[in-house]
Amino acid sequence: MNPLLDSLDQVVAGLDRALSMGALAGQSDSGRMEVLHAAGEALRRVEAVILETVASADQRMPDVHGCRSMNELLQRVLRLDAPGASRMVKAASAVRREMSLSSGERLPARYPSMRAALLDGAIGIAGLLAATGPIEQAGDRIGVADRLAADAAMADFARGHPAADAGAGAEAGAERDPAPPATPDDLRQFAQVLAMTLDPDGAEPSDLRAQQQRFVTVGRLRDGVHPLRGNLLPDAAAQLQLILDAQCNPKTGGPVPPGVVFRDSEGEVPDAEPWNTDPRHVIDGRSAAQKRHDALTAALGIAARHDEMPSLSGAAPTLVVQVGAESVATGTGWATIANTQAPVPLGVASQVACAGAIQRVLTDEGRIIGVTVSDRVFTVHQRRAIVARDGECLIPGCHVPAPWCEIHHVVEHARGGLTQTDNGVPLCWWHHRSLETSGWEIRMSEGLPEIRGPAWWDPGRRWRAPHRSVVSGAVRTGGESVLSGG
Repeated sequence: MNPLLDSLDQVVAGLDRALSMGALAGQSDSGRMEVLHAAGEALRRVEAVILETVASADQRMPDVHGCRSMNELLQRVLRLDAPGASRMVKAASAVRREMSLSSGERLPARYPSMRAALLDGAIGIAGLLAATGPIEQAGDRIGVADRLAADAAMADFARGHPAADAGAGAEAGAERDPAPPATPDDLRQFAQVLAMTLDPDGAEPSDLRAQQQRFVTVGRLRDGVHPLRGNLLPDAAAQLQLILDAQCNPKTGGPVPPGVVFRDSEGEVPDAEPWNTDPRHVIDGRSAAQKRHDALTAALGIAARHDEMPSLSGAAPTLVVQVGAESVATGTGWATIANTQAPVPLGVASQVACAGAIQRVLTDEGRIIGVTVSDRVFTVHQRRAIVARDGECLIPGCHVPAPWCEIHHVVEHARGGLTQTDNGVPLCWWHHRSLETSGWEIRMSEGLPEIRGPAWWDPGRRWRAPHRSVVSGAVRTGGESVLSGG
């Protein structure tokens, strides 16, 4: 007879009955919450059974059962993937009780208090790894006494007691008012604070290890995209997150910026229409991850234009898109990006050329026989004037500030459009990239931009002048704007 096995069999049999009866489908919301709570209690106990079994197993157990390692055995028996089995093995090492060679008795676990919290259901595998991970990373720099004190404090914290001093142990924390049980993320943050407090060498060793692990790689083209992988140091990650937040936040939610007014081509303000009362009425179908991609792309473009960016081949880092003259003439075919030879639509070439220069290379059987350059870059003074006039991306509902935008030629350069303020408007990277297919149209009227939206946004498809009210008032009254820069 195996009492533990009998208990597990009873649990499985009870769950089988509950699932076969279809009782979950008829549960109320409160009933489902009770089911989830009870299932969590059962799940943590089952995880404790698995870890205790693995932790107390003889090292020869995998060999006896025809497996190369405990990892493989767990994959086969528990039907886990390799990472899941690795987490089981790692967690078991934290609660393993080694055998004393002299007495044959079991010694205390490396984290005895966390083991007790595991056995009574306060934590599961995720919580155990989250709590012990930061302490283990410090290695021998945290002594045994401090590790045991941290172990007691973490177990106390996991059970829902407010954080006590690492040296106070569980008893001091038990006297405080109870709090909700800690999640694995809560435990990880608490353990990180303990590790920083107890590590006499501070963050230097961890930082040195982190520096060795930093990297960024751009993978080979696959299905039209390049995979991006890497490890960022905390300061680099924080800076990147700030840049992404700065670019993404204005476009999603939040209060409507004051002073936004949409006027039709006759100068009237149709107050009753939804786009005039709330510019967020415009639907942005991009996911959050796609917006972060677009924000990173815009940031790279800004960095490439910056005066402090090192030169490459005697010039600022310049994106080069190659396209054949025949494709330009017919409007069909593909363009290629020089650095990757990736095929891209002709619209990408048009977008890049709109904000840059065109260099025509005439060849004869491979020999270069002529080079001409058409400079179509807006000067810094023109760009400042356009930024001051329009303030943000011209597309209604998109509040990306104009300094972060690309300047779009309203009338294409190839069709006689001049690189002048009367022919330039700010568009964020995404709206510039998708302008040809999005249904938005832009024109200039007496030096001021007007926009016509797709039918889903404006069934009447009228031309409107989306100016900030302050700027519009200055323009209408003939006022003078003064730009200053440091």
